[in-house]
Amino acid sequence: MSALKRLWGPVAVISIHNPPVNALSSAVVESLLKLLSEATRDRAVKSIVICGENAKFSAGADIRSFSTPQVRSGLTLEDVNGTVEKSEKPVVAAIEGIALGGGLELALGCHYRIAHVQAQVGLTEVLLGLLPGAGGTQRLPRLIGVPAALDMIVTGKMVPSPLALKLGIVDKIVEDDVDRKS
Repeated sequence: MSALKRLWGPVAVISIHNPPVNALSSAVVESLLKLLSEATRDRAVKSIVICGENAKFSAGADIRSFSTPQVRSGLTLEDVNGTVEKSEKPVVAAIEGIALGGGLELALGCHYRIAHVQAQVGLTEVLLGLLPGAGGTQRLPRLIGVPAALDMIVTGKMVPSPLALKLGIVDKIVEDDVDRKS
């Protein structure tokens, strides 16, 4: 599976497509990096939206690949976040459903985050005995402060979007499809 790009006027919409939960497999990470790089170089594109297919942003890493040997390109979610952070064009995460683990870490790397009113976010890796590995432990405290971030990181707590807005994790919540409101 991969990510898909479509143009909506001057906006490049990059959709994560890896059913059922848009897991961030190595193929998806490679696709995201390729499409982000293309969009940042395209003069017709003025802004970029990252969203997920099937009303889910992303549930994070593809845990099925943890126990399977595979050929990897060496690209990581941190490479994707580095490309986002270097972009002179605004990159918006349009969060529907869930943004968990690496999915939230991807969203945290974006310049802005818009969430559906029923979306939930969290760094849930600890529930699998893992720590966030794509910058979430650095980016989340910068956004919401150490006490609130530490609570989310060590408990794996999922946060509903109204609270995420109050904490400062997301910049806006909407009731319609977020990829249409970005």
